[in-house]
Amino acid sequence: MNPRNYIRQDRQLFLSFGVCILFALTLVMPAYAAEKPSEMSPQAKPVEHDPKVFSPDPSYEEKKYDAPGQIDIYGGKSRFDEVRPILELGRPIYLEGPFEKGINILGRKNAIYPGFHVSGDWRTAVGYNENGAVETGLVATRLNLDLDLKLTGTERIHATMTPLNQGGNFTQKEFFGDDRDNDFELRKNLNLDALFFEGDVGTIAQGLSDSYNLIDLPFSFGLMPLLFQNGVWFEDAFIGGAFAIPAISSRELAISNMDITVFGGFDKVTTPAILDDAGALADHSLSIYGATTYIEANEGYWEAGIGRLDGEDDFDELSYNSATLAFTKRYGRRLSNSLRTIYTFGQDRNNAQQTADGWMFIAENSLVTSLPSTLVPYANFWLGLDRPQPLADGTGLLKNTGITFETNALTGLPKLDDTGHDTWGGAIGIEYLFNLDQQVVFEVSALQIMGDANELGRAAVDDQYGLGFRWQLPISRSWIVRADAMYGALKGADDIAGASVEMRYKF
Repeated sequence: MNPRNYIRQDRQLFLSFGVCILFALTLVMPAYAAEKPSEMSPQAKPVEHDPKVFSPDPSYEEKKYDAPGQIDIYGGKSRFDEVRPILELGRPIYLEGPFEKGINILGRKNAIYPGFHVSGDWRTAVGYNENGAVETGLVATRLNLDLDLKLTGTERIHATMTPLNQGGNFTQKEFFGDDRDNDFELRKNLNLDALFFEGDVGTIAQGLSDSYNLIDLPFSFGLMPLLFQNGVWFEDAFIGGAFAIPAISSRELAISNMDITVFGGFDKVTTPAILDDAGALADHSLSIYGATTYIEANEGYWEAGIGRLDGEDDFDELSYNSATLAFTKRYGRRLSNSLRTIYTFGQDRNNAQQTADGWMFIAENSLVTSLPSTLVPYANFWLGLDRPQPLADGTGLLKNTGITFETNALTGLPKLDDTGHDTWGGAIGIEYLFNLDQQVVFEVSALQIMGDANELGRAAVDDQYGLGFRWQLPISRSWIVRADAMYGALKGADDIAGASVEMRYKF
């Protein structure tokens, strides 16, 4: 029998065992946790309850709720004119006034407060791209919808969809440029990008048992997005599940807070290391499972994770493992620093080049200026050895290194090579937020090839250098205008350049 079949069977047994454990916790832990004695100081002692020493609670049944009066209590602060959902049914969010009584279906201690909200944004941009030998000008648009069905205080069903784009291709019209396509392309897509349920075992058990407990075990399942390490190591939406053990602390280890998350999925998993015959992401042939942790200690915080990505059928030999470790801390009063290491290993290809192997080291730095919240100089650097890959993502490991390594996800703004394969370099820039009412970013970047890696096909075409610019301004509570521009000088290839102006409506 193929050894990989044993791996798949073990994974299925692992997931089944996890479901059984969650079910057992739901039934057993509420009673156990409720009976756990309270801890108190040795100098304190319990006393019998005497209701006579308490006066009755105040009653406001005959007084109308006065929202302006409540604001005056806090010095007369003005109301924040927030963006409201485009559709808001049932219980609203972030409104003043008393809460209405919940519905007792799942238990008195986990009442239902139903509410359905649709929010999101609509982005439209005009852009010009000179991507090597291709020169186009276009207008493109996309609609992002978030559909949220709130059930209880901790349980909900959430979905997202982008009805005006298919994959990375958006509804657009190319109308100038030497290589323009004059056809209008309407790309309709009613598929859901995410549809998942999330809740907490403790509160569900609390409602069903009608007794309080100390369980705190959030979980989710479905077609769900996950993001770890700011999306550098993991940013993907897949069909599967996850649960977390939050709020762990240890006086002996000087850990003030620690979370552990375990996840697994069997479809819709993507990675740039595994492509189908058409060169697209092979999102129906991969499974994933792993665990991550977040630890507040050493006057900073640690992030660590390990996972495996399993290819199926023709993608067996492309399977690989990924491990990561990161530490973030502020040093003195001048430097904020994050150090990240990603190790890709375990891929075993027969007579073919590896698509996932090696190391990535990333150092993210920002200076603390006299305007720490608004003036932020930054300098990010990396060193990539061989072909390191994210555990799950559709892009490369350098997408957060600088604005010249990311596109605008609308008009196809060009970018420098973001894989980091056998390269080293950095991005240095400055961000200014004025009075927190607009943003300006300037950046210079450079990418250098390690030795003869480009000749071996392991890296970008050759050395690359970039200039980037971004400006954003909110012109009302819902409308934002944004401009992006970049220029890339590519050694041994045609230069790239692009610019776009975008209007974004939030709802």
